[in-house]
Amino acid sequence: MSANAPSTKHAALADGAGQGPSHDHGHLDGHGHDHGTMGGYVTGFVLSVILTAIPFWLVMANPLQDNALTGLVIMGFAAVQIVVHMIYFLHMNGKSEGGWTMTALVFTVVVVVIVLAGSLWVMYHMNTSMMPGMMQMQDMG
Repeated sequence: MSANAPSTKHAALADGAGQGPSHDHGHLDGHGHDHGTMGGYVTGFVLSVILTAIPFWLVMANPLQDNALTGLVIMGFAAVQIVVHMIYFLHMNGKSEGGWTMTALVFTVVVVVIVLAGSLWVMYHMNTSMMPGMMQMQDMG
């Protein structure tokens, strides 16, 4: 390298590159946060309305004729709506925050599933293990 030519690092600093967050409309700030676009918000809103209207119609019109099946379908729509909200409104993906938001989400889901499954298991077995005459005694008191 010649004595008169600046190093690559110094040339980049002279141009202003590498200093602070860029303002290049890449929708990422200096910390790697995705800010979304108006089109993304509109898409999320439309999907949310559709994912709310279909279960509402399923309950009001009762086309499935089976309450358990209707409940399962509604829970499926709810799970999809959670994902839509996380992607379009919370901007969660595998790249944000170095993947830590997704890791925290997975951990939270695992803990919630364990707590719910354990609670249902305990309640079911407590109900089946009740003494035969206990229900009549509760009704009398």
